[in-house]
Amino acid sequence: MALIVPISKGKNFHLDTELLNKAEQKYGKSARSRLTAWEDLIVSDNSQTDLEKLEKVNQFFNMMEFVDDIDHWRVKDYWATPIEFIGTQGGDCEDFTIAKYFTLKAMGIKDEKLNLTYVKSITYNVHHMVLAYYSSPGSEPLILDNIVKDIHPASKRTDLLPIYSFNGTGMWLAKQRGKGKLAGSSSQLQRWQDLVQRMSEDNLSQ
Repeated sequence: MALIVPISKGKNFHLDTELLNKAEQKYGKSARSRLTAWEDLIVSDNSQTDLEKLEKVNQFFNMMEFVDDIDHWRVKDYWATPIEFIGTQGGDCEDFTIAKYFTLKAMGIKDEKLNLTYVKSITYNVHHMVLAYYSSPGSEPLILDNIVKDIHPASKRTDLLPIYSFNGTGMWLAKQRGKGKLAGSSSQLQRWQDLVQRMSEDNLSQ
């Protein structure tokens, strides 16, 4: 099942005026400012290393507010597009992770280095989502999280128990703190496909 989203990269990334106008009408004037700041983050990036990109993106999105889906969208589980997340300046852990994932892809980080990872937060006894970055296949990932604001290697995040991970090319069952084996389909994949469709409608998939 193909899940790849062909999102424009670097200086080719562009939010058209119509999209910005719609976002402003729907979410208010400040939404336009946040979205143009996001565009500038991607287009103006001159980072020399992946780590610099990770730090910039993690800091940018961790300024957003955490809001449960039931309060924010009036549904139990909703995966917001980056436009929706930035426009409303809030969302839950999936929304933070999805926005970071697509932004780093737009900044040129290869898809195989990034995994959206479901974990169990031992501290809070809840399911949670984080973004894992692998510098090379089989390496220990770095974890980008909205709860613990700083980026740490997975071995330092003993408060997280991996469950499974996925990206634009596949889905894996967690095995210790690595990718693990390729897994079959899941109800989560339907949410992913719905998200991809909505992003396409937002003209982010060019």
